Amino acid sequence: MSTVNVLAREIAAKVVFYGPGLSGKTTTLKKIYESVKPAHRGELMSLPTEADRTLFFDFLPVKVERVGEYSVRLALYTVPGQVFYNATRKLVLQGADGVVFVSDSQEAAEDANRESLVNLEENLAEQGIRLERFPLVIQYNKRDLPGVVPVERMRTVLNTRGVPDFETCATSGQGVLDTLKSVMRLVIRDLRQKRVVPPVRGETTEGPDLEGQLRQHLPAQPATAPATNPGRPAIGQLPPLATPARGHPAVAKMAAAVSSPPKRAMGSAAALAPGALLDPARVADAAFAAGDYDACVKTCHEAVRRALAYAGTGNDAASQALLLRVDGPDLLKLELMAGGSHLRVDDAAFALYVLMQSFVRLQAAGLPPHAD
Repeated sequence: MSTVNVLAREIAAKVVFYGPGLSGKTTTLKKIYESVKPAHRGELMSLPTEADRTLFFDFLPVKVERVGEYSVRLALYTVPGQVFYNATRKLVLQGADGVVFVSDSQEAAEDANRESLVNLEENLAEQGIRLERFPLVIQYNKRDLPGVVPVERMRTVLNTRGVPDFETCATSGQGVLDTLKSVMRLVIRDLRQKRVVPPVRGETTEGPDLEGQLRQHLPAQPATAPATNPGRPAIGQLPPLATPARGHPAVAKMAAAVSSPPKRAMGSAAALAPGALLDPARVADAAFAAGDYDACVKTCHEAVRRALAYAGTGNDAASQALLLRVDGPDLLKLELMAGGSHLRVDDAAFALYVLMQSFVRLQAAGLPPHAD
């Protein structure tokens, strides 16, 4: 599920390195990281589990085809290989735009390769994705070891779909960048077919994005009277969406609606909240409607922390946000505001926006598992 940054004119695409334990996923990702110039890559981060870990970083390829007028920034992830970490694998796989399946060329790993590929197909199917229609590249890794399984036999077992495949040695880097270039081409072709680039003004898109999902739950923009103070607009006379408060169009729309709260049982945040978080969402909506912006921000802050916790209580907030793809800078702003006082309507509207963003990401990840 790629995301579009209109201001930076970038499309963020996610590629996951999948495969059995000890097949070379981590070594492959580290070798790619070492090959990217520091100016074009983010920090290599690790999410440790009890016996394995998830690594990820993002980078902006320089020599790569563009999608429309947009450049493509790739976020590369590995998944834990052990079977008992399937819940983590599902979460990391959520929203992926392409997969590199890293198989182990040793004969003893043949069953593990097959089981992991079946597991990948099942986890994608839970997201409504058919593997044969998904950007997929296969690595036959550890080709430098003696007595490895012939490539023809591995193709027969693993590559019945005829996807691009490569012989690799992750420790030396042989074939690793060729694999990356191949999956990049498939992802870019898929992005073009899906027409993820925003249309020009006046055109419409099929299906709402994150902001579109939030807008569906916002009250209609009320009519406004001329401002009595040209220096600072009054409530209900905030700037139009072209110049939104806190940088989010949804924030300005929510703030403009405070003088005419929605006449319905559920407010904007409560309409999106999972059952376990419905009460704090209602409290935040009520505080916003009553003009108690300090209480609204603090309630949103606590509810967001509880929402992120569904991404794994053993991870810190930053790791939880990355797994759920909640915007990190938004969380930092909310954290700072929650410690302040005498907050304004645009602060509370921003806090509600971050809370609603968290709810949408939870829903996309199928969390919490027993939500109402």
